[in-house]
Parts: sequence; C-alpha cells; structure tokens
Amino acid sequence: MIRTTKEEGSNALIIEPGAERLTAANATQFKEAVLALIDEGENLLVVDLSNVSFIDSSGIGALVGVLKKLGNRGEVFVCGVGSEVQRMFQITRMNRVFTAYPDRAAAVAALNAAI
Repeated sequence: MIRTTKEEGSNALIIEPGAERLTAANATQFKEAVLALIDEGENLLVVDLSNVSFIDSSGIGALVGVLKKLGNRGEVFVCGVGSEVQRMFQITRMNRVFTAYPDRAAAVAALNAAI
C-alpha cells in the first residue's frame, strides 16, 4: 500500500501512498502501515503526495491520525501537494496543521532544519 525510502544523508523516511486517490477505500490501510513504521521507531516522516490526485476526509483523517500518534516525538511534513489535494487541505484547514513543501528536497531540508 505504501512505498518507503530513507533519504540519503538524513533521518527522514519518505512515504508515498501507493494509490492515486487516498479515500475511505484505502485510508485505513495507509494509516495502519504508517503507524507500524512509527511503532518500529520511525519519527521523522515526509509524506510525498505528488502521485495523489485526490484526497477525501478519510485520507485527511489518516494523516491526522499519524500526526497524533507521533505527538511531540517526531515530525510529519508533506510535499508534492497538487491543486485538488491542496483545495481539500484548505477546506478542512489542514493547511494550518501541515506545512506543504513543493518537493521532497524542500521537505527533507526543512525537516533536517527542524531537528
């Protein structure tokens, strides 16, 4: 369901949802997969949404669940947010919760600066 890569020269784990749409049909699987990574000790996450063309409230809820699980023990940044996903972030005001970066490099640089 998800693809992960460790960013070279950083502790950031890049997570790509393995679907073009993050909706009620797959948001729970996505969230559970990411929560398992957190349980394994990952706490600096960059969620790359560049291949996600649509996200619904369930997808947003999955991202919030990941953020809640981490609490103050880590960071979650998002990158590659397309126009439709950005619109949903704005409607749900999640653009105030998640700072979106244009690409992985920018998100990783910001994550490295934050730690």
